[in-house]
Amino acid sequence: MRHKKQPSKYYYFMMNKASGTVCSTVSDRRHTVYEVFPAGELNVDGVKLHTVGRLDADTEGLLLLTNDGKFSDFLSRPVNKIQKTYLVTLKNCVSIDAQLEYKSLASAGLSLPAEKKAPVQQANPASIEWIDSTKCRISVTEGKFHEVKRIFRALGNEVIALKRVSFGSLELDASLAPGQYRNLTENEVNLLYNNIFC
Repeated sequence: MRHKKQPSKYYYFMMNKASGTVCSTVSDRRHTVYEVFPAGELNVDGVKLHTVGRLDADTEGLLLLTNDGKFSDFLSRPVNKIQKTYLVTLKNCVSIDAQLEYKSLASAGLSLPAEKKAPVQQANPASIEWIDSTKCRISVTEGKFHEVKRIFRALGNEVIALKRVSFGSLELDASLAPGQYRNLTENEVNLLYNNIFC
């Protein structure tokens, strides 16, 4: 059996993904998140960088990229219940009473409506914190297709802007402009691993 060559060094990046970019390596219609990297960083010792999960083209915010398959595999496994938090802007205003109902229904786990390739699915409990009548933070522990958007569709509303602001114990670096990235520190990588096993 032929074994894949292991990289001599692992790389870990945090990016503030810009809206309108895709997490694919190649796209005919949109810019990809990989275009901001120097050519030499796209292929490290024969192992290409990849994203830890994906964000939709119109979603912005915290995106992790690495060439460490074990790292991304653990962070992506639903069984590890790594919390991801998003800042959500909704199309329709939500009254105080409805805000409480949204929180209650989401915390119980909603049935997500079918969308494109995804059938009707049951979502794990999610927590919602309201900022005002159209903005909130929602925390989920899965990565189902368009999960956050489908949660709010199930609640009778529509997401018009979505930004991931944290991944596990890691928060988006406020100094990163959309499309910018930086190396994760050793402490940040360790915090992400500790989040899994704690």
